[in-house]
Amino acid sequence: MSAEPLLKVQGVETYYGNIRALSGVDVEVRQGEIVSLIGANGAGKSTLMMTICGSPQARTGTITFDGTDITRMPTHLIARRRIAQSPEGRRIFPRMTVLENLQMGAGLDNLKHFNEDVEKIFTLFPRLKERQSQRGGTLSGGEQQMLSIGRALMARPKLLLLDEPSLGLAPLIVKGIFEAIKKLNKEEGLTVFLVEQNAFAALKLSDRAYVMVNGKVTMSGTGKELLADPQVRAAYLEGGHH
Repeated sequence: MSAEPLLKVQGVETYYGNIRALSGVDVEVRQGEIVSLIGANGAGKSTLMMTICGSPQARTGTITFDGTDITRMPTHLIARRRIAQSPEGRRIFPRMTVLENLQMGAGLDNLKHFNEDVEKIFTLFPRLKERQSQRGGTLSGGEQQMLSIGRALMARPKLLLLDEPSLGLAPLIVKGIFEAIKKLNKEEGLTVFLVEQNAFAALKLSDRAYVMVNGKVTMSGTGKELLADPQVRAAYLEGGHH
């Protein structure tokens, strides 16, 4: 474990016009960890993800990735530093086939590994292999989510940002997707920062987690600590996803 975190967000404030969406956010993700950010809808979780990727940019505070300050960097240069995002709402290319979508995810530098990387994705998500020549728009929600994650992985990221991967999916599909994330982390050492409304699934999967309320981080701890915390249980887990 290196002493410096791979991703360090310090005192970040993000605005939409005059409306402050994030206030003084501090978050760290270390190499090889799965860290999740949980909170209610509209708490600012997705805004933090987008701010890390440079759109919108933080108005104050700093974001450091792998020792480099990326706070003011344009989005395409941030992506080139091997931060890949599977955004909320999946945003695949509906008219392109599964294989073409995966090609879009591979950076130009990674084309030499293209076949090997595609095989890896197909091993991780066998469903995509069966559907490789189908258009993205004809896939089920769960398959589109697998494709969105697969496309992000084609960039060979040092950090994978996952924004609401379980949104609108059946529990069994969610379980499969979370198992795939766990496997990537265990076998490849992939570092993952996960924004998720399904607090129970996220905390079970995570080494550490943060709770966000109204644009502020209000709690942090290990996944186990937060799962057991009475406040977290009352707010996010009661009658929730067990």
